[in-house]
Amino acid sequence: MREYLPLLIVGAIIGVFAILFVVLWSYVKRLKDPFSADRHMKDGEILRRLAKYATPYWKSFLLVFFIMILSIAYSLLSPLLTGQIEELIKADFELRRLYTMVGLYAGMLIVSMVCTYLQSIILQKTGQKILSSLRQDLFTHIESLSHEQLNNIPVGKLVTRETNDTNAISMMFTNILVNMIKNIFMLVGVLGAMLLLNYALTLMVLCFMPFLVLFTYIFRKLTRRAFRRVKDCTTDINTYLSENLSGVKITQVFNREQAKMNEFLEKSTRLKKARQQQMYVFGIFRPMVYMLYISSVMCLFYLGSRGVIEDRSFLGQTITSGTIVTFYLYISRFFDPIQMLAEQFNMLQSAFASAEKIFAVFDMQPELVDEPDAIELDHIEGEIEFRDVWFAYNPGEWVLKGVSFHVAPKQTVALVGSTGSGKSTILSLICRNYDIQKGQILIDGIDIKHIKIASLRRHFGQMLQDVFLFSGTIRSNIVLREERFTDDEIWQACRYVNADHFINKLDDGLDEVVRERGNNFSAGQRQLLSFARTIIHRPEVMILDEATANIDTETEILIQDSLEKMKNIGTMLIVAHRLSTIQHADNIILLSHGQILEQGTHQQLLHQHGRYYKLYMLQYDVDARRQGLSSPQAAKLA
Repeated sequence: MREYLPLLIVGAIIGVFAILFVVLWSYVKRLKDPFSADRHMKDGEILRRLAKYATPYWKSFLLVFFIMILSIAYSLLSPLLTGQIEELIKADFELRRLYTMVGLYAGMLIVSMVCTYLQSIILQKTGQKILSSLRQDLFTHIESLSHEQLNNIPVGKLVTRETNDTNAISMMFTNILVNMIKNIFMLVGVLGAMLLLNYALTLMVLCFMPFLVLFTYIFRKLTRRAFRRVKDCTTDINTYLSENLSGVKITQVFNREQAKMNEFLEKSTRLKKARQQQMYVFGIFRPMVYMLYISSVMCLFYLGSRGVIEDRSFLGQTITSGTIVTFYLYISRFFDPIQMLAEQFNMLQSAFASAEKIFAVFDMQPELVDEPDAIELDHIEGEIEFRDVWFAYNPGEWVLKGVSFHVAPKQTVALVGSTGSGKSTILSLICRNYDIQKGQILIDGIDIKHIKIASLRRHFGQMLQDVFLFSGTIRSNIVLREERFTDDEIWQACRYVNADHFINKLDDGLDEVVRERGNNFSAGQRQLLSFARTIIHRPEVMILDEATANIDTETEILIQDSLEKMKNIGTMLIVAHRLSTIQHADNIILLSHGQILEQGTHQQLLHQHGRYYKLYMLQYDVDARRQGLSSPQAAKLA
């Protein structure tokens, strides 16, 4: 009984760790994914989809495989050389043979170091190419999503997918997969060498394998669940930061800093707990593997010492001091890959969790796609027609109800009405930002669904109330990174819309730096830049959605002058609440609750004494109060 006491102690230790592992499994398994609605994928599906990005670089991976074989050969032969050196020193000490063995060992070590360096360089370069391709495809796919889909996805979530999650996948290609394959080959090679050297001691080591397989299986399940929580919490906090840092001025104005800080602390605490759960899992698994390694070494020394000291065999196999040294090194070679597999498994589960998130975005099919026989339009005249158009953002909640109207080429048409009447929706539908449920929208007599989306939008220029400027320069924001425009063309567009007035006063002119969202320019200046950006791309149809709102009087005069010039370029659609800006429109369409109530010229609508007339008089009644005039006087002056 005393002979088996070490084995009983080892068994007891393994049992304790096994109980801890099972308890941790039951704890983590109960945890919910609080933010994730993404589909959970199987490892095989993830690897199959990622293989598409690795396939073009198969030659690089093949080269790495051959280099890896050389590195494995060193790891398998070096323990044998060490054992022979030990036997040589103990039995018959020959200096010449010793120098030969040491020189051979040193040569193999140098070759192994060179192989490791080359493998790292090749993998890093290949991994970055794969990462670049993945990021480009993801960004292109995000751009292809419809407005409605993008409205439903927080910006912070998309940024996390494009940056954090792709980086995790890059680690899989540059480090994890190749090293996992190397370690598996190493395990098989070491096991074969051990069997050839002494099958009895090898069987002793294999007694620990069932525990190792069991713990690895449980660890795989736990880490995937833990990493999903980490990814979800990271996405949540990035989304929160993206939104609240953009709106930090509003937070300061309403003195809500402490409330926002409390919300951030709650999300940060949730992320901290998720990472702690991940560390708990790994913190138990790695010592477990190390404990199995120490236990196998203890058994080796116990059985080996009895064989050497007492001159006894184990299962009919003779054990020498050289055998013990070689086996000790082989056991290290056997458990080191398992230790590294544990770490790589950890990172692999992180990469798989990230891949699930990325492929969830890829699986979102664009709602607006070109028809198979969609056509390209090189030029349009600008004729627009709505035929009994019905549209709803949400099923059953109609925003437009049987809207029909016609816009002739080069005509200026204004859309007016109360908030929510459907004005801006009409402009979005013309550019096919959304698809209608009933009716037809025609451009030059062609249904817009039969036109390629990119081709259709190329002929439209949109000037919105909320102008978005990108970080860069005035020049880059006007041409939008298109290099075909010359400086003369840029200045001509700026002069045409009166933007040259303020650009000439800037130190760097067109090369003046534009900060994030153009916050170093006034609202009027941003609007003039958007006009220049539209004009230089020479659209046949121009869309103005409240483009003159929130503009000071001086800038409004410049903008009104620009609008008068732009009427000569092509068809113009204007949404405006201030009726004074649309009096010279060729046709004014009054909308209410998604239906057309009245349409005609400004004078025609006034003579009808209908809804437009009431809006007009109401608006000038407000102006009259401000100026101290009666309503008729103010209307007459207008």
